[in-house]
Amino acid sequence: MRKVTLGRTDLLVSELCLGSMTWGTQNTLDEACGQIDMALERGVNFIDTAEMYPVNPVKAETVGRTETYIGEWVARSGRRDEVVIATKHAGLNERFVRPGEPISGATMHACVDASLKRLQTDVIDLYQLHWPNRGSFHFRQIWNYDPSKQDRAATIANMVDVLEAMSALQKAGKVRHFGLSNESAWGTTQWLMQAEALGAPRMETIQNEYSLLCRQFDSDLAEMSVNEDVTLLAFSPLATGLLTGKYDGGKTVPEGSRLALNGDLGGRVGPRVWPAVEAYLAIARKHGLDPSQMAIAWCLTRPFKTIPIFGATSLAQLDVALGASDVVLSDEVLQEIDSAHRAHPMPY
Repeated sequence: MRKVTLGRTDLLVSELCLGSMTWGTQNTLDEACGQIDMALERGVNFIDTAEMYPVNPVKAETVGRTETYIGEWVARSGRRDEVVIATKHAGLNERFVRPGEPISGATMHACVDASLKRLQTDVIDLYQLHWPNRGSFHFRQIWNYDPSKQDRAATIANMVDVLEAMSALQKAGKVRHFGLSNESAWGTTQWLMQAEALGAPRMETIQNEYSLLCRQFDSDLAEMSVNEDVTLLAFSPLATGLLTGKYDGGKTVPEGSRLALNGDLGGRVGPRVWPAVEAYLAIARKHGLDPSQMAIAWCLTRPFKTIPIFGATSLAQLDVALGASDVVLSDEVLQEIDSAHRAHPMPY
C-alpha cells in the first residue's frame, strides 16, 4: 500500500482510507473491529468517521455511535499509534447533533472533547468541518444553488472565530491538523487566507463527494487543490454502490443495501444514472476489471492528490475494495472512461 502526505503536513497516510459510516446501523461493533483489523493487515492506516455517524439512517439516538465503536477498537487492540483517525464536526442542521446550532469557536471545543472521549484517544489526527454554515451546492443542491443571500462579512467573522479555536485546540495537543468537507473553491481559499493572516492552522484537506459519476471537483476545486496543496479525500468513490454493478440497472435491490434503505440514494437515482453506470460497467467487463476496483483505482489517477474513502458492510466487500491499490489502469481504459464521461456528464 503506497503512502501519501496530507496537504503540507508530515502526516503519512495510506492512499486508501477506510470509511466507517455504516458502523452502528448496518454493522455491529465486532464487524467494525474486524474491518479495521483487515484494513490494517492490508496496509491501510487511515480511518474516517464523524460525530454524526452512523447513517442509513442518521438518528439523534445513534449520533456518536461510530466514534464509540472506533474507541472500543482502540481500547481492545491497543494499536492507536498504528492508525490515523479523522473525524468531523457536524454543521447547521435541523434533526440531529445540536439542532439549529452552526459551527463556531465555542462548539469546536465542546465537540472535540466529546469526540476524544468517544474515540478513547488523547488526540485527533485530522478534524474536519462537515459542511459550511452558509450552505453548500453538494448533496444534489447544485440544481437550485443560490449564493446571492450569503453574508460575506458574517462568513469571514465566523471563520476567524473558528480558526482561533483551532489554534487553541492545536496548542492544547487535542488536534494535530484540520480539514474541510463539502466546501467550495471560494470557501476553501478564504479559510486558507484567513488562517495565514491569523497565523492559525491551515486547512490541509477537503472531503467532497467524488467518483466517476460525480465530478464537480474537476475544475475550480481541482485548481485550488493543486496550487494550495489541499488533499482531496474523495467520499463515495463507488457512488453509494452504484458503480459496483450490484443493482443491475435498478432491477435488483439487495436486502440491507443502501438502495433498499435509502430509496433514491440521496437523489442519485434518476433516469440518467443507469445508462451512465452501464457505460462504466461495460468498460470494466471489456477489460476484465472488477468495477469497484476500477472506480477506486481511477480516483488515484487524477492530476490532484486524491485519497478515496470507501466503506463496506462485509469483509468480502472490503477485500475487493482494498484490492484497488494493486490495479493499474491502462491508457486505453482511461481513454474509454473519458469518453463515457463526455457521453454521460453529471448524471445526478
